[in-house]
Amino acid sequence: MGSRFAASVAATALVLGMTAACGSGGASSDAGSGTIHVMVYGDATNKVEKQIAETFNRTSKVKVVLDTVPGADYQQKLQTVISTSHAPDVFFNWGGGSIQPFVKAGLLLPLDGFIAKDPGLKSNFLPSVFNSAVVDGKPYGVPMRGTQPVLLFHNKKVLADAGLTPPRTWDELVAATKVLKAKGKTPIALGGGDQWPTLMWFEYLYDRIAGPGLLQRAVSGDRAAWASEDSRKALAVLKELADSGAFGRNYDSVKFTDGGSPALVAKGRAAFELMGSWYYSTQQDANPDFAKSGLGYTGFPTLNGGKGDPADVVGNTNNFYSVLKKTKHPEAAAAFLKLMYSEQFVKAQLAVGNLPTTVNTVDFLDTAASPAYSKYQYELVKAAPSFQLSWDQAYPPSAATPMHTAIQQYFDGKRDADAFIKAMQALPTS
Repeated sequence: MGSRFAASVAATALVLGMTAACGSGGASSDAGSGTIHVMVYGDATNKVEKQIAETFNRTSKVKVVLDTVPGADYQQKLQTVISTSHAPDVFFNWGGGSIQPFVKAGLLLPLDGFIAKDPGLKSNFLPSVFNSAVVDGKPYGVPMRGTQPVLLFHNKKVLADAGLTPPRTWDELVAATKVLKAKGKTPIALGGGDQWPTLMWFEYLYDRIAGPGLLQRAVSGDRAAWASEDSRKALAVLKELADSGAFGRNYDSVKFTDGGSPALVAKGRAAFELMGSWYYSTQQDANPDFAKSGLGYTGFPTLNGGKGDPADVVGNTNNFYSVLKKTKHPEAAAAFLKLMYSEQFVKAQLAVGNLPTTVNTVDFLDTAASPAYSKYQYELVKAAPSFQLSWDQAYPPSAATPMHTAIQQYFDGKRDADAFIKAMQALPTS
């Protein structure tokens, strides 16, 4: 979520523990030594964050301690520590609704002062991305990692052996699932045990059928949007796909966060997986040979008669670092954030398949682990009329659990369309 949302996790992610982060007492001078704790979402991309922390620590008297929390536990851990004495100084988030409650609670430091001293903290990032972490007119986050559109990944060999090509339309995807089932393959891998990977199918089909306006209205408080004709049509299409066996029958016992669903694709037991662009780094870390030559990718299929533009994407515009207001070392935090637009950062992110959103990223695309993959993402995002933020990030954090439950139960046939719509209408929007 990546997801997360958007959001990808290695089961072996290092947990350093949330001990002795920052105390209370407000900001103070950085003269002398000390530490700032940076809490990050644990996955294959952490190698870059470790590298950047090491770079910072070589010259700074105040040292960065990287607290890596497995992605499956990240949101809960953050909610638990954010208002305690064990809160981090700096923490990973998705911008948007994910930080809004923390801003309202007065926990976060507005970054206006940082930007006044170093305008590059804003000007070196794409404006549309930077603004995703602006709340009530004030910036509360600096982009880190990279933009994360959700793509439809596939195993090239599985498709070729079945006489198939990557689907361009929804009808082609449905037809491909039937061929794959007949050959004993799971057509689409799904980490339903995590719940949020299932959400990606809702996000894209709602966008393709209803356009991005439906979610925008819903998040703004228009609960009638969920009961619209377009909403019911999207639900019907989703249910038909799920009931056809396209995802197999055991997807709720499979997780992305422990490497289960990516392994199905890498080992040729499944053909497709819909996932954020971090999927490349996940496969690169766990199955490097497959990532190099066997992994294919396309945009989400077009759907005839829909209101959404076929070039729309969904996912996470980026991840962000935000700063706690009570950090004892604001100057050190600002200096650490400055590295998020350094040449070293851009090249390191490209090396693991991420696509940073700095204004100069395009100059380094040829240095990426897979230049073709990075250029594909860049052009996809550049051309997208709409980049819809993952639903569980567009809504405040308190909406995530009831949303995920409604998604899973509808997919499993334990909740009908009316019950799903009622659950979505009940989600908090502030």
